[in-house]
Amino acid sequence: MIATVMVAAALTCPQESKLQAMLPDVFAKSAAHYRAIDAAATPLMNARTPKKRNRPFDERQVPHGWMAKEGKLDMRSIYWWTSGHFPGSLWYLYEATGDGFFKDRATVWTEFVAPNSKVSDNHDVGFIMYCSFGNARRLLKTDRYDALLLETADSLSKRFNPDLGVIRSWGAISDNKNFLVIPDNMMNLEILEWAAKNGERGTGNGERGNAKRFDDIARSHSTKTMAHHFRADGGTYHVLNYDQRPGFLGAVQEIRRGQGLSCETAWSRGQSWAIYGYTMMYRETRDPAYLAFAQKVADFAINHPNMPADGVPYWDYGAPGEERDSSAASIMASGLLELSTFVKGDKGAKYRAFAVKQLLSLCSDEYFAKPGENGDWLLKHGVGHKPVGSEVDTPLDYGDYYFLEALLRVR
Repeated sequence: MIATVMVAAALTCPQESKLQAMLPDVFAKSAAHYRAIDAAATPLMNARTPKKRNRPFDERQVPHGWMAKEGKLDMRSIYWWTSGHFPGSLWYLYEATGDGFFKDRATVWTEFVAPNSKVSDNHDVGFIMYCSFGNARRLLKTDRYDALLLETADSLSKRFNPDLGVIRSWGAISDNKNFLVIPDNMMNLEILEWAAKNGERGTGNGERGNAKRFDDIARSHSTKTMAHHFRADGGTYHVLNYDQRPGFLGAVQEIRRGQGLSCETAWSRGQSWAIYGYTMMYRETRDPAYLAFAQKVADFAINHPNMPADGVPYWDYGAPGEERDSSAASIMASGLLELSTFVKGDKGAKYRAFAVKQLLSLCSDEYFAKPGENGDWLLKHGVGHKPVGSEVDTPLDYGDYYFLEALLRVR
């Protein structure tokens, strides 16, 4: 999420001047797209689906993507991991345009996903609640959502294993055989850092406690992930399985390719999560180790021999010539823009220039959809999970979210 205070950067090159000049038109077009999505999704939002995993709430629907073959909006449960990105994009459009329509609709969709504050069976509650309620709190300058955000942080912290020092990404907390962790989890630490700074008012259950524990958990997870989840060159694995057996506690017992091409290549969106996540952790903690590591993982991506000239990565850095992933580019661009504010001199300017190049590409007709196409989502050519054939060359709601965030950071 956009930090409350960002360092203002001067225009440094003609490319950035070009992008700045495009922003009013891009935001206006994006607003028209999202008005259309909201109009199509609103009649479907209260469609009930069967309850899952014994959750006590009926699962209602949030717009997620576009089913091209069926020619209809892809609606997902409010518990789906991306359910906070659509309301978050509406908040960013309110910030970009000042149009009260987006404030009103963002409020409706944000409050729709509120039951996630009580969910502890996945790590994505940080995504869901901070992209939605976190932006609402920031833009409305209100504390009325604080109890929900604190409750969410408390729910997420239940997935932390103090013996291993990491938060379990996937799987039941009671699973003693597998303890799966993915780089995506770095993105869910922001709500813990927020809670560490705001948590003395207690959780949503009215409990008061040691808010510092949220920071302790976020730092522990970041440091352990930094030590185990990356190769020497800065490339990331997708899935690690930690050992929970006495005598082997904390060892990596298995590497899985997850959504990547293989265990020995770097899945591009996972690399972008790492760039963004470690930059965010430096912002929140000012630990220089996180800043150095953010640069290492960023340099891996920028300098990779398979990085295309337009800055939009292939879905995996080991898959040149295959599908691009516009979501990996938008997440990376947003992370690099913030990283550039912390790194001085030519290197910081390099990070900013690369992000500007990525955004100019994403704003082009090659990636930015025309009205009425792409289900009215903004970015074309996203890749969700290619190894299982899911969401390949399609719009992705989180791709739009970080695209809008990056454009706001430029502005």
